[in-house]
Amino acid sequence: MLRIGLIRERKKLPDYRVALTPKQCAAIMKKYDNVNIVVESSPTRCFSDAEYEAEGIKITDDLSQCDVLLGIKEVPIDNIMEDKTYFFFSHTKKKQPHNQNLMRAMIAKRIRMIDYECLTHSDDQRILGFGFYAGVVGAHNGLLTYGKKFGLYDLPAAHTVKSFQDLIQAYASVKLPNIKIIVTGSGKVAAGVLEVLTQLDIDSVEPSDFLTHQYEYPVFTHLKGQSLYARKDNNLFHRDDFHANPESYKCLFSTYISQTDMLMNGIYWEERIARLFEKESVKRHDWRINVISDITCDIDGSVPLNMGATTIADPVYGVNRYSLEQTPPFMNTKETIDIMAVDNLPNELPCDASQYFGIHFEKHILPELFKSESDILKRATICDGGKLTKKYEYLSDYAGLA
Repeated sequence: MLRIGLIRERKKLPDYRVALTPKQCAAIMKKYDNVNIVVESSPTRCFSDAEYEAEGIKITDDLSQCDVLLGIKEVPIDNIMEDKTYFFFSHTKKKQPHNQNLMRAMIAKRIRMIDYECLTHSDDQRILGFGFYAGVVGAHNGLLTYGKKFGLYDLPAAHTVKSFQDLIQAYASVKLPNIKIIVTGSGKVAAGVLEVLTQLDIDSVEPSDFLTHQYEYPVFTHLKGQSLYARKDNNLFHRDDFHANPESYKCLFSTYISQTDMLMNGIYWEERIARLFEKESVKRHDWRINVISDITCDIDGSVPLNMGATTIADPVYGVNRYSLEQTPPFMNTKETIDIMAVDNLPNELPCDASQYFGIHFEKHILPELFKSESDILKRATICDGGKLTKKYEYLSDYAGLA
């Protein structure tokens, strides 16, 4: 019998998401007679204890009999049970300083830690994540910010509605001005952004037309790959080469600055990759961008105006183009750029995001738990039995093993 427990989220800023919805738990137990799922009681989870009980799922305060524990955010050290298999987003693989003690505690407590972020297919494509709904909420928040900044239209905050379907209904009464939007990125985040723009009937145009045409209606163009990067030496783009040698590439975004009203940024970024622009670029006389939805949300990263993550309750701040100082948001002036930088966007639509996540967990990860050897799980296992796995031995000093 495989005993799975859904753990209660305990971080200070509450996260309402869960790895499996009540109906998904019931469906899994019906499909697999060798799986039993129990749920730790939680007052904040987007699905109530009663909703799980209505599907025949046991609610408990004791998960000690479970073999596998599924969470979302990092588990507080005091709540980690020894010798268990945990799944959650550990935020340790880049040696994040704030989680070093957590990493060391997992080693000390002989945890088998499987990080959702590291669950990949053999070609390194991620299997699980909340990127799609990060894109949905990020696009929505960007459009909400633009309407509020210029007093043009009103949209509800995503966290005030029950579902994405409610947002879609709200779009029916909104008429957007003839703004020009750039979407960056090629993954699930970008897919979520494009879904919102599609629901709003915003037309897609080619990058070349975006640069040379003005429109009487809102449009967007999608920049990725060769439309966003080129080698410094020959102006060509080769995807595999870019991933291997990103420092050899320049970013082409500056070409679009004078033609863009809003940026929805969903690219993956690391320090070797060129930023979309530099801080001084915002002082250009032809700078046009008024709103940036930095869905990627790397501080001083691909969007160097990102001065820090915001919260769901207070999602936007302004940046003065000339002083580069932070200002209040929604000032109807071209001197300020409004930055939306919420770093837990899917938490605004937790039920939708949880259902999306659970579908992929059941389809791709649950079957792997029944295998004696699973390459997918092996690639994502950071530590096991008091040791780092071979792939993650570079964390030895961070984990206190060096």
